[in-house]
Amino acid sequence: MKTSTSSGLLRGAFILGAAAILSKLIGTLQKIPLQNIGGDGVFGIYTTVYSFYAFLAVFVTAALPAAISKHVAERLAGADENGVRNVLRAGLLAGCFAGFVMALGMWSLAPLLSGWIGSEHTLVPLRAIAIALLVVPPMAALRGFFQGQQQALPTAVSQVSEQIVRVGVMIALLLTLSAAGASDERIAAGAALGSFAGGLAGLVVMLVFWQRYRRNRKAGRPTGIAEVPPSGGLTANPAYRLEPSADPEGGSVGRWIKTLMIYAVPVFIGSLSQPLLGLVDTLTVPRMLQNGGWGDLAAMEQFGIYNRGIPIVQLVFMLSTSLSTLLLPAIAEAKARGEEGRIAVSASVALRWLWLLGLTAAGGLAVLAGPVNVMLYADAQGTDALRWTALSAAGGTLGIVSAALLQGMGAVRAPALFLLVSAALKLVLNLLLVPQMGIAGAALAGAVSYMVAALLGVLMLARLTGLRANGRRTLLQPLLLAGLTALAAYAARLLTDGLLTAAGLGGRTGALLTSAAGVSAGLLAFAAALVYTRAVSDAELSALPGGAKLAALARKLRREK
Repeated sequence: MKTSTSSGLLRGAFILGAAAILSKLIGTLQKIPLQNIGGDGVFGIYTTVYSFYAFLAVFVTAALPAAISKHVAERLAGADENGVRNVLRAGLLAGCFAGFVMALGMWSLAPLLSGWIGSEHTLVPLRAIAIALLVVPPMAALRGFFQGQQQALPTAVSQVSEQIVRVGVMIALLLTLSAAGASDERIAAGAALGSFAGGLAGLVVMLVFWQRYRRNRKAGRPTGIAEVPPSGGLTANPAYRLEPSADPEGGSVGRWIKTLMIYAVPVFIGSLSQPLLGLVDTLTVPRMLQNGGWGDLAAMEQFGIYNRGIPIVQLVFMLSTSLSTLLLPAIAEAKARGEEGRIAVSASVALRWLWLLGLTAAGGLAVLAGPVNVMLYADAQGTDALRWTALSAAGGTLGIVSAALLQGMGAVRAPALFLLVSAALKLVLNLLLVPQMGIAGAALAGAVSYMVAALLGVLMLARLTGLRANGRRTLLQPLLLAGLTALAAYAARLLTDGLLTAAGLGGRTGALLTSAAGVSAGLLAFAAALVYTRAVSDAELSALPGGAKLAALARKLRREK
């Protein structure tokens, strides 16, 4: 891939990726006080009801923005400004209607859902979190609009703002309700209200960007549409201006709603990997634990312990999703222009980078599961489950990027089918493993299910693009880098553990120091291996913000001119 062609994509991906890391780090911090202040019971209740919200919200936060993004990019490629406006109007109407219906349905059906879960403690929290579905759709639609123009900043600022407000409100309500001696379900309901507050903040941010866009358009200043050249890059081109043209969809917002739904519904199904597997867990694990002798609230506590590793893995998933979201418009435009070579190269680079990311994260977290668990949650309960959950990062990351690439090429049904296979496998493995291994069995079932879905997606992508894997570059190098990273982290963990034991320092402070040492050693080993194995080429490195200096440093370290 030429640097000039890919630099815009990679710069936008870097912005979204950085925002994803920051927002998910904030989200991870949210889970820590939730468990530390409320306990594993509140944590279990909250994660149980949140799985229903996450399942429904995928349509308005992922599928609909992806459809809007795709069609905005196509309208831009055809210089159809009127079509761009119609796509946004249709997306806002469809999203707001869907959000209202889902919020009303979740509120009304809360008693039924609570019965399915098998815990009466989830009723009030289910209704508390349902109202967030009213404010999320317009925020997500505007994100899709700007992403279709390959503008990453609005989404990045909105993501971070949403998480900051969400966590702030959650912590305030946790402290207030806990001090008042509220029940676990009331505390969990208060925590769930943070999602509404965060969604409202994210919407306000997007409206600010939208107002600025409208002012610029009225004043004849660059708006973003005018800066996107036909090649699909992000380089400003003042000579290129979009002119109104006939809308190929007939100019009707109603027709556009239908068009968006045709694309968004399969994408919704294909994007349900993590939420659907979480829903499978919600509907099976607590009941199976109760069948094994645990009481209602005790089962919720065990389910909370099982979910300790989820926020950490979600950090990797969030980064992968953000990077993959930016791929959709570029892949869709390349397909519309018949640039098959560009699609194949983009797919190869994306798969290799994100497979490397997921595999390395999985290995590092698996060897540091013990100290990370104590550092974040104060005890080592569920460490085996956390270790198996960590391995989900490898298959989950690969599945996310392969699904995004398939969707960008128009093959939206394949990821949906692979999802159903993965969910069915997760259900079967839960039934087999949870009675034998407890919550660790559910975590192992998740890791296997993610990997199966990912492999199916990669095989389909290879068939459609003619992609041929280079065994050394695609498999051996990532495995080598992940192995070296995990080995360095494990060695640092053993060394630090020994020193801290001799010094008589343990508990959360000791776990923090051990985790920090392991992560630092792993990052250093990963960076060194990345430079010397050339797993990322100098051209790809140069495409990143400040990448020219990084590429020069890499050549210097390799003693190359």
